[in-house]
Order: sequence, then C-alpha cells, then structure tokens
Amino acid sequence: MPPVQNGVRASSLDARWVKSRHSNAEGNCVEVATLVGGGVALRNSRDPDGPALVYTPAEVAAFLAGAKDGEFDHLL
Repeated sequence: MPPVQNGVRASSLDARWVKSRHSNAEGNCVEVATLVGGGVALRNSRDPDGPALVYTPAEVAAFLAGAKDGEFDHLL
C-alpha cells in the first residue's frame, strides 16, 4: 500500500479519529488517527472533509516529547 500523502481529504481515510478530552465546545479541536500503513494523521475537527496532515510515528514522538518538555510553551 502506498503511503498516504499530506493534504489528502481527511474524510476519505479509513480511520478512527480521536479528540483530546481538553477540547472545548468552541470547536478548537485537533483530531488524530492512526493509519493502516503506520502513519499518524491530524485534522481540524471543524473541517472533517478538509485536508489531513500525515506524519510518521517518529515525527509524532519527537513532537510530543518536545511538548512534554515545554519547548512550545512560548506559543501560548
């Protein structure tokens, strides 16, 4: 199976999308899904038919490690 490309229509992916329990009623939500080929897709919950960004598990692990270490706190 060829890898899923960034920008693919999120609703076309055979995926179970998950939203953080920290999401709020204003729609400020990012949803994630594990893909069959091992990738991780992200989409904007307000636009479920919009584009999905697809990352490798290693890329997501690096981002999460940085977030846990506070490397992105300056963005808020």
